Amino acid sequence: MISNVCGLEGAVVISFQSIEPMTGTEWPGHSRLERHVVHLWGIELEGSSHCLERCAQWLDKEEQHRAGRLVREEDRQRYVLAHGGLRTVLSRYLGVGPGVVELCRNETGKPFVPRKSRGQSPITFNMSHAQGRALIAVSQGQEVGVDLERIRSDIEVVKLSERYFATSEHAVIMQSAQEERAAKFFRYWVAKEAVLKAQGIGLQALHQCEILLGTERADAEVLVPEGSPLHSNWRVRPLFCGEGWEAAVAAQGRDWVVQSGPVQ
Repeated sequence: MISNVCGLEGAVVISFQSIEPMTGTEWPGHSRLERHVVHLWGIELEGSSHCLERCAQWLDKEEQHRAGRLVREEDRQRYVLAHGGLRTVLSRYLGVGPGVVELCRNETGKPFVPRKSRGQSPITFNMSHAQGRALIAVSQGQEVGVDLERIRSDIEVVKLSERYFATSEHAVIMQSAQEERAAKFFRYWVAKEAVLKAQGIGLQALHQCEILLGTERADAEVLVPEGSPLHSNWRVRPLFCGEGWEAAVAAQGRDWVVQSGPVQ
């Protein structure tokens, strides 16, 4: 199993598994994906040289170019493993090898799987990777977004939240204890990023959605002001990825559920 989703006091818990077995075996057939279901896959981006080589061979020219522009070798390797892992995951739904998974990009640069036939429900996906981990969401017929961040204490939480967040979000952060502000900031950040990534909108629209956090790890509501470029009726589900991490997945509507990636 690549990721494990279960309940922990209402939370959705993600476990991160090694990328090595994913890329070293062939998937025997299609993985089932029902409508209104979001599959989540958690991957640790540490692999052997053979694993890295296989992933590099699967990337398209744009991905190869982006990897080559990264200065640090560690960043390049993690990028290659993350995108190779993404193609491995998608191959299990498409029934083809990772090296022949076709990805296109829309006008905003968001990648998508092209439909092969008219009337076919499209496979949708989104990925986030940070600090040696990747989190992938896959669904059918609905846009999804996911974000994963390591909590850092070296950022100016007060200034950033005041500048880019809604007034209510900034107020909640400021009302938190000093030692809790960074975690609260990133909880808002991943929720907002998941919504923006689902629609393929950049960070310039951070202030265009207001997140209403519920109780600890409960689903969050999204308020979209009139005139916002965002669609309405979003729901965000916080994810528990271990101490020191914040993550969230977003999709439109309220009738979707989260499941783990299929068992191999």
